[in-house]
Amino acid sequence: MSDHHASGAPWRNFYGRLKGKALRDSQKRNLEDLDRIGLTGVGWDENPERVELDLGAVFGSRLIWLEIGFGGGEHLAHQAARNPEIGFIGAEPYINGVATCLGKLREAGLSNVRLHPGDARDLMDVLPAGSIAKAFLLYPDPWPKKRHHRRRFVTPEHLEPLHRALAPGAEFRVATDIPDYVRQTMEEVPKAGFEWLAERPADWRAPWDDWTRTRYEAKAVREGRTPTYMTFRRL
Repeated sequence: MSDHHASGAPWRNFYGRLKGKALRDSQKRNLEDLDRIGLTGVGWDENPERVELDLGAVFGSRLIWLEIGFGGGEHLAHQAARNPEIGFIGAEPYINGVATCLGKLREAGLSNVRLHPGDARDLMDVLPAGSIAKAFLLYPDPWPKKRHHRRRFVTPEHLEPLHRALAPGAEFRVATDIPDYVRQTMEEVPKAGFEWLAERPADWRAPWDDWTRTRYEAKAVREGRTPTYMTFRRL
């Protein structure tokens, strides 16, 4: 059996949620904005030859930051508002979160964000090498069962294409409240060509200066779990 579709797309299992509760009418209206700020040429149906995205046509000469799995978009909208000179790409397969994020972007009048409402692996297939100046992985799906740890983002399947997409010296931030995810991150990310930048305990215990608390972090703290903030540099 071939490991590719007829179009040339690789077979990829996707294990996360794509949809939750029925979308409200306001969320459905928000999704109409994808025609305007959704990235085109990412999915195999749109781009069967896997041509690299022309990010200059989208963002001009701006630096570009990437958030992988932006959830409801709290952090993405916060960073985009703080850094209007930066271009932002957000990837999120959960359509309810995409709809919520689009509402936040519209409410704040942000024009420096483009979204990929799908698997981040498809996006990294078409990102030009060295095109991303900073990346965020914030409260990723923990996949707590040991047999599911290979589904986590901090595995070679994801980290190798991320390393390729990041510019040399680019910053990669990871936040999680799951101790075993911290362990796997500290094992796998340096092996993928990244340097951990912590010099003292505050560097992983305290959030970044430009941080905003997401709903996932608020839930973790409410339930008694301690966040860890890890900063790496792409070598």
